[in-house]
Amino acid sequence: MPPEAVSQQDLAWFAERFAAIASNIERVIQGKREVVDLVVLSLLSEGHVLMEDVPGVGKTLLAKSLARSIHCDFQRIQFTPDLLPSDVTGVSVWDRERNAFVFRAGPVFTNIVLGDEINRASPKTQAALLEAMEERQVTVDGTTRALPPPFMVIATQNPIEHEGTYPLPEAQLDRFMTRLVMGYPSRSKELEILDTHGIQSTYGDLQPVVTAEDITRMVAVSRRVYVADPLKEYLVDTVEATRTDASLLLGASPRATLYLQRAARTRAAAEGRHYVTPDDVKSLLRPVLTHRLILKPEAQMRGVALEDVVDGIAGRIEVPGTRVGG
Repeated sequence: MPPEAVSQQDLAWFAERFAAIASNIERVIQGKREVVDLVVLSLLSEGHVLMEDVPGVGKTLLAKSLARSIHCDFQRIQFTPDLLPSDVTGVSVWDRERNAFVFRAGPVFTNIVLGDEINRASPKTQAALLEAMEERQVTVDGTTRALPPPFMVIATQNPIEHEGTYPLPEAQLDRFMTRLVMGYPSRSKELEILDTHGIQSTYGDLQPVVTAEDITRMVAVSRRVYVADPLKEYLVDTVEATRTDASLLLGASPRATLYLQRAARTRAAAEGRHYVTPDDVKSLLRPVLTHRLILKPEAQMRGVALEDVVDGIAGRIEVPGTRVGG
């Protein structure tokens, strides 16, 4: 086994700040710690998040609370049918004083971008985010400009409102590391919400608990978490199984394998471990894989759920270290 690449001191520092960010957000988003942790985990794994749920459950507020918990730049883009790609990326305008074209950066040039109701924009405008999400750069008029680190897109969409919307294409869905569903709060938590948010939202009282530089350092720490070779094979076997499953028309891409490894490393670091375990991977299969998969029509007619398919694959794939007599 190679020497430990990340110190216990760095891991303790990482875990402390991870908990600080999540706890700060939880002051506003109550009773959804698992979802909050996954959003923070996605940020520290250099991934993007698609929040898909009914209106009013706190999707937009969660994104804004994450941005406010970090001392960094934040921009919100309200996606509408008439939004143009240049409204996202920016545009070159003629400057009479300079006698030259000057680039005016769009809202994507920031640290955290909230794309609200992303499926309301046309496919051409949605595509304006593709280069930014994958390569962390934007090309306008033949000039490529790098985006500032850290960079994250949090997009929201309403799954039950189809009129006037444009479903996200597979190429864009694949660029989101995780797809999360908020769900309704429990009865007890909803009663707490009435007390804490009934007069004034606690969002206005949020203060940053980490800096953008802290996030960059945390990303570097998570990258050094050790992943054993048998665990890498487990990752590949799991993703490969989605490509041959009888219920699936489209399986997960190699990007999904890479995202699973990144997210598993971050989860391990958040728990103060310098190595990834199979449980780290298993806990992330649903949020990382389901939005990349497409059911066959006959499976849809039978009422098969993607979550059940992913769970079935997880149950079939041999977990490293569990082989009998091995």
